[in-house]
Amino acid sequence: MALVVICGQPCSGKSKTALSLSEALSESVSESESESKQTVKIISETSFHLDRNQSYANMPNEKNLRGVIRSEVDRSLTKDNIVIVDSLNSIKGYRYELWCLARAAGIRYCVLFCDVEGTHCRKWNEERRERGEASYDDKIFDDLSSRFERPDRRNRWDSPLFELWPHKDGVEKSSAAINDAVLYLTKKVDSKTRDVKILQPTIATQSGKFSEANSLYELDRATQEVINALVEAQSQALGGPLNGVSLGQGLPTVNISRSIGLPELRRLRRTFIKLTGQTSLSGRPPPSDAESAKRMFVDYLNRELGTH
Repeated sequence: MALVVICGQPCSGKSKTALSLSEALSESVSESESESKQTVKIISETSFHLDRNQSYANMPNEKNLRGVIRSEVDRSLTKDNIVIVDSLNSIKGYRYELWCLARAAGIRYCVLFCDVEGTHCRKWNEERRERGEASYDDKIFDDLSSRFERPDRRNRWDSPLFELWPHKDGVEKSSAAINDAVLYLTKKVDSKTRDVKILQPTIATQSGKFSEANSLYELDRATQEVINALVEAQSQALGGPLNGVSLGQGLPTVNISRSIGLPELRRLRRTFIKLTGQTSLSGRPPPSDAESAKRMFVDYLNRELGTH
């Protein structure tokens, strides 16, 4: 039903905001029998049992964390779910990616911004450390603070924007910004509603999702058929020499001259699928039909096996 992105500096009250919003939403949902199927889910680093210092220790770790959260958000978005992303969400490009997920799902979207000055965030971080609670190392805290990109309501991926000031006003489920967000997220929408926007998937996002899923299915099925054919051919040869394995008319021959075990074939298949997926992110999409997938896989096998 909706995706809520919580953002703010490290130690700015985001987790308390997420929890307060979740409680307020749950109470609002339970009061409406017609919406009884709806659930509220918080996705955060702690939900994956990840250490915040390790997760932000370097750029590869940070990118991996964002990828894990983004994937979980994508899996969790349904017409019956309100998903709250409790993380830094400090990079505007990443908030745009989350907005795209909401648009593809055809649901509501908003951003809750915990606006706290850096000096107060630093003090809260130090107090947490003294109490033995989860906190950031000073170096990581400084790095994250310097790279924070404030949300701007003029950007579609930062709108609508609900702002809280945890240091000045505290955070409660009755806070004005949380009340406004709950109203926006749960308000009934009809032809007269003007203040609630439900994102609409574009033709590109819909066909793209279908094409990607279809391509992965064809790739998985076609490469497995090639593996099965190679295993069968070697079995029939009874350990004897192979001058190549034909996969059918119109397809290239797999040029193998030695026995190749199933574990090695499976490893090559996994690597090929991974490489094909990476290529599709920056270039042409993966093959959408079985014949093309088989041809690409055979070419890959001939290159790899030719090096032995």
